[in-house]
Amino acid sequence: MMSTRCAVILFLLFAPGDRHVTASIEFPTLDHLHTKVPPDIQEAAVKALATRALGDNAKFFQFKVDSELGVPNRDSFKLQTEQNVIHVTGTTGVAAAWGLQYYLKHYQGFHFSWGGDQKTWRGFRPVPDPGIKITSNDRFRYYQNVCTSSYSFVWWNWTRWEREIDWMALNGINLPLAFTGQEAIWQKVYLKLGLSQKDLDEHFAGPAFLAWGRMGNMRGFGGPIPQTWLDNQLKLQHQILRRMRELGMLPVLPGFAGHIPEGFTRVYPNVNCTRLGGWAGFADPKYCCTYLLDPNDPMFVKVGQAFIEEMSKEFNGTNHIYNADTFNEMTPSSGALSYISGAGKAVFKGMESGDPQAIWLMQAWLFLSSFWNADRAKALLTSVPQGRMILLDLRAELYPQYERFESFYGQPFIWCMLHDFGGGNYMQGQIEDINQGPFKARAYPNSSMIGIGLTPEGINQNDVIYEFMNENIAREKPVNTITWFMNYADRRYGISSLNVQTGWIYLMHSIYNCTDRHDDFSNNNIPTQRPRLSPPIKPDVWYDPKVVIAAWKYFVSDSSKLKSSDLFRYDLVDVTRQVLQLLGLQYYTIMITAYKSKNATLFNTTSGMFIELLTDMDTLLSSDQHFLLGAWIADAHNMAESEAERKLYEYNARNQVTLWGPNGEILDYAAKQWGGLVGKYYLPRWLLFINQLKEALSKGQKFNQTAFNKNVFSQVEQPFTFDTTPFPVQPQGDSVQVVRTIFKKYFPSTRSKFFKKLKQFTPHGKKYMKYATRWLKKNPRVINKLVEKWQRMNTRL
Repeated sequence: MMSTRCAVILFLLFAPGDRHVTASIEFPTLDHLHTKVPPDIQEAAVKALATRALGDNAKFFQFKVDSELGVPNRDSFKLQTEQNVIHVTGTTGVAAAWGLQYYLKHYQGFHFSWGGDQKTWRGFRPVPDPGIKITSNDRFRYYQNVCTSSYSFVWWNWTRWEREIDWMALNGINLPLAFTGQEAIWQKVYLKLGLSQKDLDEHFAGPAFLAWGRMGNMRGFGGPIPQTWLDNQLKLQHQILRRMRELGMLPVLPGFAGHIPEGFTRVYPNVNCTRLGGWAGFADPKYCCTYLLDPNDPMFVKVGQAFIEEMSKEFNGTNHIYNADTFNEMTPSSGALSYISGAGKAVFKGMESGDPQAIWLMQAWLFLSSFWNADRAKALLTSVPQGRMILLDLRAELYPQYERFESFYGQPFIWCMLHDFGGGNYMQGQIEDINQGPFKARAYPNSSMIGIGLTPEGINQNDVIYEFMNENIAREKPVNTITWFMNYADRRYGISSLNVQTGWIYLMHSIYNCTDRHDDFSNNNIPTQRPRLSPPIKPDVWYDPKVVIAAWKYFVSDSSKLKSSDLFRYDLVDVTRQVLQLLGLQYYTIMITAYKSKNATLFNTTSGMFIELLTDMDTLLSSDQHFLLGAWIADAHNMAESEAERKLYEYNARNQVTLWGPNGEILDYAAKQWGGLVGKYYLPRWLLFINQLKEALSKGQKFNQTAFNKNVFSQVEQPFTFDTTPFPVQPQGDSVQVVRTIFKKYFPSTRSKFFKKLKQFTPHGKKYMKYATRWLKKNPRVINKLVEKWQRMNTRL
């Protein structure tokens, strides 16, 4: 007999022209989560999107929104041709936009991505009769991590947001996080509760660090936030929500997770709260140890209700979904099941008091902590009525939590791909996990999966992985990745090249097929890791370097043919950057081997090679718009309305991508290989490191890592964050010519036998340098040949 809360519905639909196969548990508790916007407004929004994307060619499309087109709780679109017009019908505006993108991708060879668009119109191409109808596998397609708002969106204006919302709609995303401007709402709530503006100035983190202030990880750092920021972000949120809703999306708004300003305890001295411990190295009381309101205190629900009601008033209602993460990377003050259950009940009650139809959406990232055993996880998850909480299985491509906790004990969940940490622009991906994972999750016994999602900490990197993942919306089964990557290359550049297709296949089989379950790709990279001798930098190279180098050669070989494509130039620079990163690791390893062998001559030679490589990397990155530190800082400047704001925002921008904290608490986590940042920040760090190693060698002394860390902080790192020297905002030089020069100079170094052994060294972690050095000492010809090739090539150039 079917439950009143959830009914198992099996859809096996094989209607003519209708591609859709899916099976899942349905949750009637979520049935109120649908757009309330009239069809004509959604149709107009999609038509406007088409005009922005296609210009005059938008005349070939007509759009209709018909909620009855597909099966319940799924999005569908239908494409038909009538009198040289493509008629696109969707269950929502998002579904219609998704249908438009399907046509443009498969009939016109278009490509839309963060890196840019390829929109070569090939003339009108009809959809054959009887048309095409496609339905999504799941109810929801979610987008964003709570950190994305700080790592990537922080300096965006409406123009950039409009493009991103268009990208969301074209990719069928119907459940986006909408966190912009919430501090202005909190300001209204807390001032009404009697707190002062000074209390809030000490509480709100700076613009580039708002995400972690919102989660109670730390407070105040990077602030105080100017009132103009609060006001302008609130205006921007109105624009964001209006457009998302016009397209039929369901924006996810913030909820109250229990974190309160310290001033709350002054205004309400009898309130029951806990001061949390430090987070990620933040130990200064000014910034750390935030206050968490006890879930049993009556003020908890009062604050939660006030916040929901204030948001609803400000934004003309809500879409009933609220994100709150009470214990994200923070250990609860008690492991008692009653405490954990009480916390969950309080968070939900605060939402429900402000909105009786509230649904709590929570990131399941906390469950990766060893604190969360099955009993504690169950206590939290079952504290909320079944179907009134949605879990984001945040990194399901590597560490799915639905398997640990029996499909989250019946609570609906979304299978998510996290992929990126800190907005790092390194190349990596888990293509087969993404290809197989969603199907495996749907087939899990009594699966409560209701969607797929993208949850990167930062965007603007690895476009290929996100396009591949987005196609899981309606895939019937895993695909042939070789064929897919070949087609991707053709669409992305609008020009077919067998060499470049081969290069992409090589990348797919190597760097985009990570199978070692690596935790954090932003760590231990050359040159973005703070230089050190001990403990040694311990890189993770899960792929065969020679395969990536071969891909580079294929890209370079057809660079003349594809140089007119901005997206090819971007990818050419990116692949070259990745190879230089590998070469930097080789030079670093040999340089340290020379130092440990007390071979001053070899050390001087190889350290010179290393420094020259970093200089060339900076030149490379400075040649492409996608890799400019100056653009990041300029975007921060554009948010300012005074010189004081300009300086504050620039400090936020510089600190986040370097020290990440006043004293380097999360040093190099959000590291970027950007032109300007390599030349003026990473290179000076390495120069100081090399000079101190030289001094130790010449004096026969032991290198003092602790002293170096203090020196590099005071001489390079901290001064950089306060500096205001401008950086170029436009590319410098022709990137294709720069790459060709670099290829001639460095390709001989890639033939080193070092790369045949590298994959064997890196799994040893902290012992990487021990194994690599031992091998190099036994094979001195490897070093000698490398130096000889370097010197010969430099003479030619």
